[in-house]
Amino acid sequence: MRFNTRMSKMQTRGFLRGGSDGNERLTAATAAVLLVVLALEGLTLLGVKQFLRPHIFLGLLLIPLVLLKLASTGWRMTSYYRRSAEYVRRGPPAVLIRMIVAPVLVVSTIALIATGIAAAALDQRGLLLNLHKLSFFVWLGAMSIHVLTRGLKLPPLLAADWLHRDALSGRRVRQLVLTGTLAVGLMLALTTLPLVDHWQDRGTGIAGIDGD
Repeated sequence: MRFNTRMSKMQTRGFLRGGSDGNERLTAATAAVLLVVLALEGLTLLGVKQFLRPHIFLGLLLIPLVLLKLASTGWRMTSYYRRSAEYVRRGPPAVLIRMIVAPVLVVSTIALIATGIAAAALDQRGLLLNLHKLSFFVWLGAMSIHVLTRGLKLPPLLAADWLHRDALSGRRVRQLVLTGTLAVGLMLALTTLPLVDHWQDRGTGIAGIDGD
């Protein structure tokens, strides 16, 4: 039993230096960047016809950040259920978040991005676009609950890694992981700009709005 616990700790720190505290800080920093990008994405909804290009661009930028967030939260969940000592000491998230909000948020996020890209790429006004809209409303509800329950915890976690240095190891690694993920998202969005322009040139049918 002691050997298994020791191995679990080694695996956790091997994944990201800083253990469960480091994982929490990475999750918080990723969430903060996601909120900023999502806010910008939300602004494009004020006029999808005019802002279809940035809407798609930001959607593509989100993909690596979402994957990183899923990886960090998934690591915490699996570590808890594998009975890793430091994650067990933290305890599980609240039952409502763990059993309902989190699964709905994960599924709706994946559905939102997947249907959005597919609708744009295939120029579909029907089923895919309707699924994209439906997944957005489901995602918005789950995301609102998630932010309300976790939002106040972000500032101190962000400050610990990005504003000052403390004794917890892995600060630089976490910073590199997040900035590298953001860079990958930017490269993905930039390299697909020709496709985005092509989708834009096909008109505003993707947004369900007829051209003038």
